[in-house]
Amino acid sequence: MARVDTPSLAVVLVSPKHPGNVGSAARAMLNMGAEDLRLVAPRCDHLCSEARALAVHAAHLLEGARVYSTLHEALADRDLSVGTSARLRSDLPAPRHPSLVRGLVRQAAAPAVVFGPEETGLVNSDLEQCQVTVRVPTGDYASLNLAQAVLLVCYEFLQAQDDVPAQTRPTATRGEMEGLYGHLLSTMHLTGYTDAVRARHTLRLWRTMLDRAAMSSAETRLFRGLLRQVRWKLGDVAERGAAALPDQTPGPQAGDTGESSA
Repeated sequence: MARVDTPSLAVVLVSPKHPGNVGSAARAMLNMGAEDLRLVAPRCDHLCSEARALAVHAAHLLEGARVYSTLHEALADRDLSVGTSARLRSDLPAPRHPSLVRGLVRQAAAPAVVFGPEETGLVNSDLEQCQVTVRVPTGDYASLNLAQAVLLVCYEFLQAQDDVPAQTRPTATRGEMEGLYGHLLSTMHLTGYTDAVRARHTLRLWRTMLDRAAMSSAETRLFRGLLRQVRWKLGDVAERGAAALPDQTPGPQAGDTGESSA
């Protein structure tokens, strides 16, 4: 079976604490053929001697690593983001075996796999920004260090043998999708579709559905055009209602024809 290379796979480390882990993760990436390292709010110096020593021949990945303040920024140009988690989360889809996600990754034009901090892993707000989550199956002792997790997931996505269908069309970037979700949430509040208490859960359900649709950039613009029209229509109705208020006051008005402007 032919292997499909995905050299554009980005490995995103969220708030890594230990420079040695970052260096070891870079080495694991190089072993598996991934060369796009991204760090989100790192708590260590990824260019220090410890990181370089453990990176061995992957020091150039550390030097070329891009640093971001937020996960949102790190994923903005990606069209698929895969989170990693060792446990079930409420309101979020259950993690899948990496091999079951391999086809999605190889069909994507700009995929990313996201790993959380060493102590806690990814939090729910991070996983919400990922279309799918994977869990590396282990024995009874399920704790993997960061470099081990990077090695195993990158192996499944880049080196494991599989037949996959050719990509049929490009999908929207995560930046475009996050823009759509922000627009959708504001429209939900505007129309009373949800409230502050239910908003997060409601948006998660919409995220799951729309991410599954694998929308194109043009489709996100089409959807947002509808949302803009909803906002405009509500504003127009409000203005017309305000204009009609004088006609609703008791008694005849000078020049009143008895017709409302609505």
